Amino acid sequence: MALYINEECINCGVCEPECPVEAITEGDEFFEIDAETCIECDGHFDEPQCIEVCPVECIFTVDDD
Repeated sequence: MALYINEECINCGVCEPECPVEAITEGDEFFEIDAETCIECDGHFDEPQCIEVCPVECIFTVDDD
């Protein structure tokens, strides 16, 4: 599984510095999470930090099943 940011993102940028593996970058329209790099903070934090700090709740889990 990985995380993604939807179009509700307001480009505030608070999520980017919270990522321990630098998987979040500023995209053309809103911030994006590189699914290949994202580890959902496993081994670093109990919960994904980007979700914890997002003021508009626009970050979700993608289930590859």
